[in-house]
Amino acid sequence: MDKYSKIMKIAFSVIVLSTLLACNSNNGQTETKIFFYCAAGIKPAVSMIADEYSKEYNVDIQLQYGGSGTLLSNIRVAKRGDLYLAADQSYIEKAKEYNLIDEVIPVAYLTPVIIVKKGNAKNIKSIKDLLREDVRVAIANPSAASIGRLTKKMLEDKGIWDQLRAHVKVLKPTVNDVANDVKIGSVDAGIVWDATANQYDDLQSIEVPEFNKYVKQVTVAVLKSSKNPTAALRFVRYMTAKDKGLKVFEKFKYKPVDGDIWDENPDIVFYSGGVNRVAVDKAIRAFEKREGVRVTTVYNGCGILVSQIKAGQRPDAYLTCDTSFMAQVNNRFSEIQNVSKTQIVIIADKANTHNIHSLQDLTKKGLKIGVCNPQQSALGTLTARLLKRRSLYESIMKNVRSQTPTADLLVNQMRTGSLDAAIVYMANTSQVKDKFTIIPVENANATQNFGLGVNSGHKNLIRRLFQFIISDSSKKNYLKNGFEWKYQQSKK
Repeated sequence: MDKYSKIMKIAFSVIVLSTLLACNSNNGQTETKIFFYCAAGIKPAVSMIADEYSKEYNVDIQLQYGGSGTLLSNIRVAKRGDLYLAADQSYIEKAKEYNLIDEVIPVAYLTPVIIVKKGNAKNIKSIKDLLREDVRVAIANPSAASIGRLTKKMLEDKGIWDQLRAHVKVLKPTVNDVANDVKIGSVDAGIVWDATANQYDDLQSIEVPEFNKYVKQVTVAVLKSSKNPTAALRFVRYMTAKDKGLKVFEKFKYKPVDGDIWDENPDIVFYSGGVNRVAVDKAIRAFEKREGVRVTTVYNGCGILVSQIKAGQRPDAYLTCDTSFMAQVNNRFSEIQNVSKTQIVIIADKANTHNIHSLQDLTKKGLKIGVCNPQQSALGTLTARLLKRRSLYESIMKNVRSQTPTADLLVNQMRTGSLDAAIVYMANTSQVKDKFTIIPVENANATQNFGLGVNSGHKNLIRRLFQFIISDSSKKNYLKNGFEWKYQQSKK
């Protein structure tokens, strides 16, 4: 072997060995990368959380700090990155307007305060004291930082913004720059977040009662530009977990939201009335893929589901066939909201051999009728109430040959020809419209509503699942499958 060949062989061996060592150091996995735009005022907590998460899960979290407004401008220009954390939700709303973000997750709360050096040598007690000739003041730039924008808003509301702005020599790019100016004595006072002030031992806060109505929510959002949203959401779940990231926020004197418990691979239990399956299942599977979690779905008659809940089962969420079934267990669910509505209909064979046009026609002698079981099914209960209200219960029940826990079973029995007619939901007919004659029952509807389990350890995760269920694409699927839309966005 010539000298050149030996050198090449050695070089190749070094490369292979280096690659193997790198793989072993990462447990054979490629390191995940997350690019995170973070408001400078939140740096202490986020930096520590990111470092802990990186070490535990081999994720490279690249942090870029700055004022919330500056970061938003950077995102619009760069069109890259995974996460954006703003100290003021108004910037998140702006990001929505620019179509830059998807999921939005609350983190903590901030309140503005005036800060001075300990001892308060200038005896500053109120906003008006900031206008004194002997008081040098620092504030953040309204176009760059959340606290600067809020400072301008608060003082405009008081009618003194122009006066203070003329009094301030320099606008600072971040809340930390304001605090540092006060710390080193280049100014006498500044307006910062309460959590920022709490991180400086040599500064003291002057609480201003007028500021208390301007509490802001720290919020993190997943960017549409994210190349790995599932990894980004997993880190966000860690950062906003009450037993992980939020403990760090508390350590640094932030006021955290009520977070979920940390679970590396959450498995949430979702109860749903059977009628919803065709409409909601697609959204649930998309949510699972996006979040990297598992949703265990239990579809059944609402009578059966309610019995299980009353017996001690604690699903994370419940989507009913009708609101009357949520009413039976509403102490176990919160944030209950209507989602959809579907009409009760009669289905007969395609030729309508028995000439059925109304509920009254189901009393004809010799008919074989199918209905849902009122002890097991929401539709069964609604059907029984409907027939009794119209004085048809006894005469129609004489013809009933099948009582099932779900309407889907009735549809299957109709397809085999074992029944002449059945009472089902319009939504149950979406896949078989060409097989039957469908006769709507006037003024007979069921409204489906959603509730979040009060004992769930994953409430924020469930809230994001609900956002998938009420998304535009999910709504289209509902309408396509025989439902009407009932959800209405609350006005703030």
